[in-house]
Amino acid sequence: MLQKMARRLINALPEADTIARLSGDEFAVLFDAYGNLSSLARVATRLLAKLRVPVTVEGHELVVSASMGVSLLPDNAREISALVSQSNMAMQHAKHLGGNNFQFYTDSLQASTLERLQLENHLRKAIDERQLTVFYQPKLCLATGKLNAAEALVRWEHPQWGLVPPGDFIGLAEETGLIVPLGEFVLREACWQACDWQRQGLAPIRVSVNLSVHQLRQGKLVSLVRQVLEETGLDPQYLELELTESQLLDSVEHIIATFQQLRDLGVKLAIDDFGTGYSSLSYLKRIPVDYVKIDQTFIRGLGQGREDAAITRAIIAMAHGLALKVVAEGVEDRQQLEFLRAERCDEVQGYLISRPIQARALADLLRENADFP
Repeated sequence: MLQKMARRLINALPEADTIARLSGDEFAVLFDAYGNLSSLARVATRLLAKLRVPVTVEGHELVVSASMGVSLLPDNAREISALVSQSNMAMQHAKHLGGNNFQFYTDSLQASTLERLQLENHLRKAIDERQLTVFYQPKLCLATGKLNAAEALVRWEHPQWGLVPPGDFIGLAEETGLIVPLGEFVLREACWQACDWQRQGLAPIRVSVNLSVHQLRQGKLVSLVRQVLEETGLDPQYLELELTESQLLDSVEHIIATFQQLRDLGVKLAIDDFGTGYSSLSYLKRIPVDYVKIDQTFIRGLGQGREDAAITRAIIAMAHGLALKVVAEGVEDRQQLEFLRAERCDEVQGYLISRPIQARALADLLRENADFP
């Protein structure tokens, strides 16, 4: 495939002065004749289109896309090494934006790249030095009025920066692969905490942990979950693993096989953010899950028009028809709660019930065992 793509590059760019393969699947193209951004943009757009044409390798039709970074001499760089480094930064930025696009190097891009690099280094240190903690957002069972589950949510307390918002580092952890050790930390901590609550004499509750598609790709998830359950002594029925709907399209067959192995362990499984992705409903009957979580954007709009109410009602009915339980996220007012109760939603979580809180605070809530009217 690399040989075919290299020939395609040569044929597509007859005006290039140099075309070279740097390493792996990285190629460099050097132009001496283009001095302005608009002409380079036209070339990059043309090249992206040519690279996207399907290529046949050993009877298999493959579609290859590219992430391109562009830098100029002498506008940005004064040396060839700097030119290559800057174009690589721009290429990485193109990757972060989803690939199949091109980006120009700018001074602000360098500043943001250095900032991301600094954040990545601090995050590695945070994982090693246990700066991370786990908060828990309880879930309310509408049939019993009791708190019967809690979602484990990672928090980062930086010694200098203070509390770092999850939105600032979860995406970075996904891109750099740090989501794997981070996810393992949350899994161990949540399982240990669920057992500790039981040791305190509290009624057992389910803890749910978010999965990353990177953890699934590694192929070690099932053995890790088995090991953590054995080490902590948690009964598998009290562990729930969540995967967002949008991630289901990534290696569907592998996810189905992995989920089946997890279910064989006795672990509960859930699809998070349901209704926001584009996964086929046919996957829903094939993927072995126990819970569907309605995305909070629909819950937020329950009092604002008929559409969100109709979608929420349909998701609950469909899930129950498939013998799945339904959890509603982002419940913030009594009106939303009463609507979900009337539609026989199984569980709810959100600020109306409780914000994410530390383990000790959740233990106090469970100890009170308060009924929610």
